[in-house]
Amino acid sequence: MTKLMLALMACACCQSVFAQDKVYRCGNEYTNNVTRERAAECTLITTGNVTVVPAVKAPPMSSVRSDAQRAKDADARFILDNELKKAEARRADLLKEFNNGEPEKLGAETRNYQKYIERIAELKANIQRSEADIASIRREISRLSGGANR
Repeated sequence: MTKLMLALMACACCQSVFAQDKVYRCGNEYTNNVTRERAAECTLITTGNVTVVPAVKAPPMSSVRSDAQRAKDADARFILDNELKKAEARRADLLKEFNNGEPEKLGAETRNYQKYIERIAELKANIQRSEADIASIRREISRLSGGANR
């Protein structure tokens, strides 16, 4: 039984070796059928198996935007505008609380100056974060507006 299996495996291997025809390269084209007219410009490939995958052409991009895409862009713009209003309101509240670096002292801060200093630092960090958020939302709005004009 094992001899039969070995014989079958040997035959399968031999078939795959003999299945390859001679492959020629004619410019950028690979072929196994060379005509006499093209024989001068073709060279025989002897380095082994050649696998050629045909290129797939991408469909041309439509310059007209669909109504669905316009609706998505309008929704995105609406959401970004709302986020921008929220971020600007948050920054205004933080600036009001910060009071130009002199915020009102809260309960325990009157006795513990370190807590007051830490709260000021936290307020500064929150203000910077909110300004970065506003800048990023404005960038997204400008990208969205720029994409609508294409």
